[in-house]
Amino acid sequence: MIETDVAIIGGGPAGLAAAEHLSTQGWQVDLYDAMPSVGRKFLLAGRGGLNITHSEPFERFATRFEERSDTLAPMLSAFTPDELRQWCQGLGIETFVGSSGRVFPQEMKAAPLLRAWLSRLRQQGVRVHARHRWQGWTAEGELAFTAPAGEVAVKPRATLLALGGGSWSRLGSDGRWAPWLQEKGVDVAPLRAANCGFDVAPSAEGRGGWSEHLTSRHAGQPIKPVTLTFTDRQGRSETRQGEFVLTESGIEGSLVYAFSSRIRDVIERDGSATVWLNLLPAHSPEQVLAELKRPRGPRSLSTHLKSRLGLQGLKVALLHELLSKDDMHEPLRLAQAIQHLPITLVRARPMDEAISTAGGVRFEALDEHLMLRALPGVFCAGEMLDWEAPTGGYLLTATLATARAAAAGVARHLSLNKKSS
Repeated sequence: MIETDVAIIGGGPAGLAAAEHLSTQGWQVDLYDAMPSVGRKFLLAGRGGLNITHSEPFERFATRFEERSDTLAPMLSAFTPDELRQWCQGLGIETFVGSSGRVFPQEMKAAPLLRAWLSRLRQQGVRVHARHRWQGWTAEGELAFTAPAGEVAVKPRATLLALGGGSWSRLGSDGRWAPWLQEKGVDVAPLRAANCGFDVAPSAEGRGGWSEHLTSRHAGQPIKPVTLTFTDRQGRSETRQGEFVLTESGIEGSLVYAFSSRIRDVIERDGSATVWLNLLPAHSPEQVLAELKRPRGPRSLSTHLKSRLGLQGLKVALLHELLSKDDMHEPLRLAQAIQHLPITLVRARPMDEAISTAGGVRFEALDEHLMLRALPGVFCAGEMLDWEAPTGGYLLTATLATARAAAAGVARHLSLNKKSS
């Protein structure tokens, strides 16, 4: 049996951040992860450019977490986006602000940051145990793991769970921990897909999703620039400009992710949700209608749309997919559809495809130090907590902020117990 001050279960950003904070204070930290190496989801998330945080004013940043914004605000105040950038700099990783306001490492990749981070943890004495899959608790209350060498029992003075949500199970975030905590009396909200794509209503030919004609030519292509307008469960409408990608069965991408939690909630309530696209956001309705009314002579409609309005490719294909032939050839109806095109969505894509998940350990099940009320000495951090945020650096920043808050709670717990013993 292994004895230690702190056992951290989960080798993603939350677990690593908590290990760093606690080992800096001199506590012996043992970190366990089921994968052959730590930080695998972190590395994959940064493959296309690691979005560390966002540069918008903190007052705005702190509102991005929907109904959990007030709960997370003190933790974010204790580890702000600016402090996250300073932390990166301390690891030798310079950052920059992109045109969208998002913050990236100078090299854009996650690997250099992770290497520097792990080097620091090794220097601080953190012991990393890879290929150790947590199996809950033994009858004696010890942590139970399966490992290449067999069954392993660990008896820590405090435990910090940083097990992630339920997306990307092949990288370790599989949500298997939820039933074990519920058996111990911990209130866990069901895990749901967040920052995800959606399937559209069945096509006219009865296929799931788009028609074969559309997908064979355009699946995987981005559509930009467009604006997307959506009305949430409270009747609040919002419009944003950006881009998304047409998939075999629906839509996904950054513009969709910005609305995904609200779209998901409306689908759960009503069975479907409708988003409205403006395919020509830089044009006024009057301009669009005037161009469509111009005589086109022998030219085809597609040629006319391209020459007069710059509409072509996927945008025109979407119009043909969603409108009748009569609508396509009636200028007023076509003009309205170009700038107010409805797409009906019927389900979120499977959770394992999502960038992140909603749900998890409810904050009401935790005390102010992120310790489980039902399990004294056990703390939780990161994405396994019941909060969600859009992409744009918010996920990573809040993950690290909750990890530091939980680690501070662990240190307090250990210090109090040390004094009383």
